[in-house]
Amino acid sequence: MATKPRGSRMGRFDGKVVSIVGAAGQDNMGQVMARRFADEGAKVVVSGRNEDILRQLAEEINGDWVPCDFTKKTSIDSMIDSIIDRHSRLDVAINATGWGLLVPLHENSEEQLDQMIDLQFKGPFMWLQKLVQTMDATGGSIIQISSATAIIMLDDHAAYMGTKAGTDHLIRCVANQYGPKGIRANSISPGLTETPMTAEPLKSAALLVEFESCYPLGRIGSSEDIAAAATFLASDECFMTGENLQVNGGLCLRRNPLGTELFDAMVSAGEIPAA
Repeated sequence: MATKPRGSRMGRFDGKVVSIVGAAGQDNMGQVMARRFADEGAKVVVSGRNEDILRQLAEEINGDWVPCDFTKKTSIDSMIDSIIDRHSRLDVAINATGWGLLVPLHENSEEQLDQMIDLQFKGPFMWLQKLVQTMDATGGSIIQISSATAIIMLDDHAAYMGTKAGTDHLIRCVANQYGPKGIRANSISPGLTETPMTAEPLKSAALLVEFESCYPLGRIGSSEDIAAAATFLASDECFMTGENLQVNGGLCLRRNPLGTELFDAMVSAGEIPAA
């Protein structure tokens, strides 16, 4: 029996158009979400900077792709306009962009700070501006991928954490003001998650053990965990808005390991030399 291509079967997102920004990294969180939504019947439009990867993913999931530089207003507006021009609707919009910069606060350069703000605060702000105008007459679901570190600490992560916390509040602003238009806006906060971005540090068995000990459910997250949460938030049966869904195995009941604890664990395991 022949296997049906992705997006060909009926599902809870049949007939709906889903935009996912930040899907241009091979097998990253955005791509995993794109596959999940396509499997549930959506026409998924993926966006990012790497056009070759976007094209390949769109072909795989029977979707579409539009390039986007998420730090530029003209590019964000053009992406959303292109989706409407091609598909006549936009039901769900997800921002999965991010930059996992690890630098002590006192060493952050002005250039690094500008880049972080452009990608993780200014970009989402302009994206939300365009979305509330686009969804004004139809409603829709907006999902921002945030981070557990927007509310709990992780050493040397200040610029990342601050901008994620800022976008969480923007989501609440949208939910409050544009809810009467039928627009729902929510965040999802992963903890440490197995993605291409974390592949290198997770080669350390000692680091992984230290992090897992902080999770009440005993493991770090996967992109599939986040995709499952996103499909729930985007679905018609979800009666939530203005919320930050903590999809991190209970991490926020505890805390992340301190940098000194990670260092000591890796030294004890013989993975790195003592200072």
